[in-house]
Amino acid sequence: MNFIQKGLPLLFIICSIPQLLAQDTQKDSITRLDEVVLTQDAIPKKATGITASSKIAGQTFERFNPTDIPSAINQISGVYILSGTINTNRITIRGIGARTPYGTNKLRMYFNGIPVTNGTGSSTIEAYDFENLGAVEVIKGPKGTAFGANLGGAILLDTKASVEDRTQLINSFTIGSFNMLKDNLTFSHSEDGLDISLSYNHLETDGYRQNSQFQRDGLLLNTKFRTGQKSSMALLVNYIDYTAHIPSSINQTDFEEDPTRAPSNWLESQGYEANKYILTGLSHTYQFSEQLQNTTSIFYTYLDHYEPRPFNILDEFTNGFGLRSRFTGNWGKADFSFGGEFYNDEYHWGTFENLYEENDGNGSLQGTQLSENIEFRRQFNLFGTLTYPITTKFSAQLGLNLNKTNYDFRDLFNQGAENASAERDFDAIVLPNLGLSYQLKNGNIYANVGRGFSNPSLEETLTPGGVINPDIAQETGTNYELGTEWMLFNKKLSANMVLYRMDVKNLLVAQRVGEDQYVGRNAGETRHQGLELDLQYRGRLSRSLSFSPYLSYTLNDHSFVDFVDNDNDYSGNPLTGVPKNRLSSGIDFRHANGLRLNLTHQFVDEIPLTDANSLNSDAFNVFHAKLGFRTSLSQNISLGLNAGVNNIFDANYAQSVLINAVGFGGAQPRFYYPGNDRNYFGGVQLNYVF
Repeated sequence: MNFIQKGLPLLFIICSIPQLLAQDTQKDSITRLDEVVLTQDAIPKKATGITASSKIAGQTFERFNPTDIPSAINQISGVYILSGTINTNRITIRGIGARTPYGTNKLRMYFNGIPVTNGTGSSTIEAYDFENLGAVEVIKGPKGTAFGANLGGAILLDTKASVEDRTQLINSFTIGSFNMLKDNLTFSHSEDGLDISLSYNHLETDGYRQNSQFQRDGLLLNTKFRTGQKSSMALLVNYIDYTAHIPSSINQTDFEEDPTRAPSNWLESQGYEANKYILTGLSHTYQFSEQLQNTTSIFYTYLDHYEPRPFNILDEFTNGFGLRSRFTGNWGKADFSFGGEFYNDEYHWGTFENLYEENDGNGSLQGTQLSENIEFRRQFNLFGTLTYPITTKFSAQLGLNLNKTNYDFRDLFNQGAENASAERDFDAIVLPNLGLSYQLKNGNIYANVGRGFSNPSLEETLTPGGVINPDIAQETGTNYELGTEWMLFNKKLSANMVLYRMDVKNLLVAQRVGEDQYVGRNAGETRHQGLELDLQYRGRLSRSLSFSPYLSYTLNDHSFVDFVDNDNDYSGNPLTGVPKNRLSSGIDFRHANGLRLNLTHQFVDEIPLTDANSLNSDAFNVFHAKLGFRTSLSQNISLGLNAGVNNIFDANYAQSVLINAVGFGGAQPRFYYPGNDRNYFGGVQLNYVF
């Protein structure tokens, strides 16, 4: 069944509602509508100058279960999070990152302006509590310059801002299916020259599948204080401690017959991962003059990770530290930004035998050590942008990023000829981009061309024997983009459309050669081209009832241009791991009495699971609904209630997939991570203002 027939059950509603309504043009209604628009637009844009970006904030977050950050970010066209479990997320932007076996790479992630991507380009969205986020901004493709020039782009996470001149205590408590319990307690205080927020969060759930229990505790401290008339300091501390059991992927038979199953070896070993993660950052901002400002941050990260798997036990820790300094200002008519970012981490890891088969059904048991390694990873970025208004309506922006990456791998286990120690020092790479923007009466048209890169992951730098591959090269690509943004019908309708093409060379391929062994190599070229469309309408059914239908559509026409794997020529095939069509749609209703209703829908087209395109996942539609109510109990206390249902029609769908899966020992290949069946949640929020 094609895309038009398969998806879009809500699209008819979205398109037809405005035609069924009599337009309410009363002045007070328009004023209320403008307040909603201003609330969203009040969140400062972080992307430099005329650089295009996409942003979601409070209204988008409110539509979903507070444990479901993937669904919120999937509202952004061109961005797709494949979520195997709470702790297994793979973010792809315009198809970049789709070939990563597990986790997220090929993009840069920042948390309150501090880089949180590690030395090989890996980022973990699950290290942050959804309820602490105030906004998520996405720069698609290698045009961010100040936030790296990675092929995937950049994701900028920002915490909720304290309400000015207010002291408050907020507790949000949620329960749901699979014995899910979540609590977030936040104290915030704001007065002249001081903003402070302290949050504690707890989450536990048994999960939908076998061996999918999850428990997390976290603390977040975010404070900013003025140190002088021209200067201020900010301190950020984020601590997460979680244990997540791993149900792993399953084969097609299990997916169709009983998607709750976990593979027998993962179930018997009771595979899991335990993580302790801390991020600390100290930032100083100084206003030299009206024309020049600087923000400098120093930061430290630590990750302690222990993961028993059926094939071995991984024990690792990472120490990372760095500095980022950025100057912004203007010189005559031109705006400028320049600075540098240095990041260094030390990754220690070892593997051990897993003797779970000898442990009388008690799960994993650590045995003899198999390896011990350390890798030093350094990245240095210099960046600068210059934005100049050629006329009152026409602006140009030139950006330049320079990256230098070094890996130093040391084998501490093997001696003599078997020792695999090696160093990989990549040449410095220069990454320019040029942007143009033309302002129209109700919108603008923009264009961008830029060069980007991706570093190989740890697995991609090593051969099966654990030796660094001296021939592995960085992926490079050129991105071409043409877009337009409009605000129409008295700002009731926002419409954004982008056409892009990205040509990627030296495609990095992680080829699976064992249950936990991958070989990295550069295998050819890909072409990423597509269309992204975002529509949102804000209207009123009456003086007290507003509605807002929306739609985000992504067309991915991604393919291998030149890809020969041994004797197999896959040139011309659609890119593995990327759905051709994807759509997020829905409608929000809000009443003046505090009642709100959110109906959301996601359509994902079939996904090629093998490079030969011999197998595809099934396309699917998933629907969610959430009902909320907020009221004041007194001058100081407000109450919020909500209840929701996910996967209303109980679809059996793959929320994530593993591409090019291989079956070992005659077993079927395990391609699928099932999404949850129909499930429910409900919550209460109390807000006390001192």
